[in-house]
Amino acid sequence: MSVSRRTVLATAAGAAAICATSTPAEAAGATAARAMAPNLRELRAAADYAVDKLRTVAPGVTAFPVGTKFEKWAYSQSGDWVGGFWPGALWMAWLHSKDAAFRTWALASARKLAPRRHDTGTHDLGFLFYPSWVTAWRLTGDDRWRTGALQAADSLIQRYNPRGRFIRAWGALDDPKNAGRVIIDTMMNLDLLAFASRQTGDEKYLDIAVEHARTTQRVFPRPDGSTPHVYDFDPDSGAPIGPNTVQGYSPTSCWSRGQAWGLYGFTTMYRRTGNPEFLATARALADFAVGALSPDHVPVWDYRAPQQPHDIKDASAGAIMACGLLDLSTATGRPAYREVALRLLTALSETCLTRNSARADAVVARCTRNRPAEDGIEISLPYADYYLLEGILRVLRPQDVDRAIDLSTV
Repeated sequence: MSVSRRTVLATAAGAAAICATSTPAEAAGATAARAMAPNLRELRAAADYAVDKLRTVAPGVTAFPVGTKFEKWAYSQSGDWVGGFWPGALWMAWLHSKDAAFRTWALASARKLAPRRHDTGTHDLGFLFYPSWVTAWRLTGDDRWRTGALQAADSLIQRYNPRGRFIRAWGALDDPKNAGRVIIDTMMNLDLLAFASRQTGDEKYLDIAVEHARTTQRVFPRPDGSTPHVYDFDPDSGAPIGPNTVQGYSPTSCWSRGQAWGLYGFTTMYRRTGNPEFLATARALADFAVGALSPDHVPVWDYRAPQQPHDIKDASAGAIMACGLLDLSTATGRPAYREVALRLLTALSETCLTRNSARADAVVARCTRNRPAEDGIEISLPYADYYLLEGILRVLRPQDVDRAIDLSTV
């Protein structure tokens, strides 16, 4: 069959037009789809590996993993800011395997977080109590977990600054140091407040979450969709001071895990409120991050560090980003975001698991905790294990994940 030159030119022009109007996520998703179909067997094998690893390690875990040293977990007795991810990972393992031992371990671990319900010295109460206590209540129906999560939400709202309309990130309430400091990570703690409003009927929790999200939306995203790690305010007047960083390369760079926190957090806030501006912000952050990915689909630790794309990696950023993109794909109806998420999960499963080490306690390697402080370079982190499992189960068992963390939209 012959094809006319006009047909060839028209087809090429149409393809060029599609590419010209595609977002980075759509273009990358189309490329990923052409390159390989989603390898569900690879994802299932990764989930099975994670479950086997957790089953082996869990009996010896008596505190909260915070990161690895020489491939072995180092622990915090109180949970630091990451204490919710260990019971969260055990819940994901239970959903995948139906092994009752994981349920027992998850509940025992979550109980150890009880004193933190009243901790007003951290913004990370969502990280601590959503994947542990909220999930425990959703999966067991035991109202003690719900009550404890609501107490944690009461502690969190005490950190709200009504003058600047933000939740303070760090420091005790009576400590002036860092009193005006806001970080992109806090977007992920807001769902605990949305949960509290749904459960109590009191809108004050969600109102604070919305105000914080609006403030973050106003000052964090740059025109290209990138974000800084930190934004400082005058705590007394609430007036903005400017961008800053602690874990990124500079105030003008883009720390990849923070970008993932923002993407996932704004998508969640859209689901809880229906506010289309939150969805638009989530898309802007997603499109920048997708466009900044290197061909191996494992994010560098900072998308604007001088050595990128050949810098050290942070697999945890990839796992968080994949969960956020799956959520965003559902919220927008755009399959391109899902395609990129599948490619991320496949890349992590193929290149970042600890399969080649007999001594490793964790599931995911190639993570970076705090590059500027030279703290935790190329290690394993508990949130990487949790979000890898969450992401894979969002693909393989979405109804089970919905039972655990609530994927509904208002």
